[in-house]
Amino acid sequence: MDGEIDPAGLAALLDEGEDVRIVDIRDERAFTRGHVPDSESIPFPELTARVAELEGSDRIVTVCPHGIASRQAAQLIGSYEGTANARVESLRGGIEAWQEGGHELETTADEDGDGSDEGDEGPDAPF
Repeated sequence: MDGEIDPAGLAALLDEGEDVRIVDIRDERAFTRGHVPDSESIPFPELTARVAELEGSDRIVTVCPHGIASRQAAQLIGSYEGTANARVESLRGGIEAWQEGGHELETTADEDGDGSDEGDEGPDAPF
């Protein structure tokens, strides 16, 4: 893991069109309700099984509700052989800080159509 990036820094990367993989580790329901633009959903419980999807990336930023579990996710991703050359960072303060910084979230259509807000905002770190 290469540390943390603040919301303004990530927004600048997106504005500049930088090649960055943004990995949201919250559950699908939370991701659907709102996520950082251009991010992809890889829920924390699936990360170990899906980390190979990130192989060959140059820069990866992990995102969670408050920036705690995403630090552990960044460490896990950074320890994977296929991402050894990538710069791997966690979004400091998570989704909460992103919004507090005045940045917008994208939403995804709710597949079950119930608009439910049930479920938690993200995983507890397993280690």
